[in-house]
Order: sequence, then C-alpha cells, then structure tokens
Amino acid sequence: MTGIPLGHILILAAILFSIGLVGALTRRNILIILMCVELMLNAVNLTLVGFSRYNGGTEGHVLAFFIIAVAAAEAAVGLAMVLAFFRVKKTVYVDELRLLKR
Repeated sequence: MTGIPLGHILILAAILFSIGLVGALTRRNILIILMCVELMLNAVNLTLVGFSRYNGGTEGHVLAFFIIAVAAAEAAVGLAMVLAFFRVKKTVYVDELRLLKR
C-alpha cells in the first residue's frame, strides 16, 4: 500500500481535534464554537477513514458519512438557535446565554 502512512494521518487528526477543542473551550462567540465542534467532528472522520484505508475495509467510510450527516443537522439546529438568540439579545456571546434561564 502506497501513500500517506497511517501515523501521519493520526497526527494530523490529533492536531485538528486539539485545535477544535481549545477553540471550543476558550472562545466566547457561539458561531466560532460551532465551527470548532465541526472541526473536531472532521478530525474524527479523518481518523475513521484513515483506519478504514489501513485495514482495507469500508466501514470507516460509512461511519464518516453518518458523522457528516449528523454534523450537517447539528449545524442547522445550532445556527437556528443562534439566530433565535440573536433576535432576542442582539449578541452572539456565550456569556449572555445564562440570561435566558428566567
């Protein structure tokens, strides 16, 4: 099998996941947090496809396809919630979310 070694794929996926995790934990903007969650899901997809290619099967590709579908649904629902929140509070910062508890 020629091409990119599995170790390189896993290192890239770990870097992408770490960037997404740090971004999701440190940012205040809801849209940026949603983008970081998408980045983490894509890192998981990269790992699944890498292992699937290494083992010669297609199970990882199928799982990655389902994760992409879930990520699309998450993005649609998340953006709808952000839009509703923005209409009420005129901001997209996470700090203001606690004000919706009343």
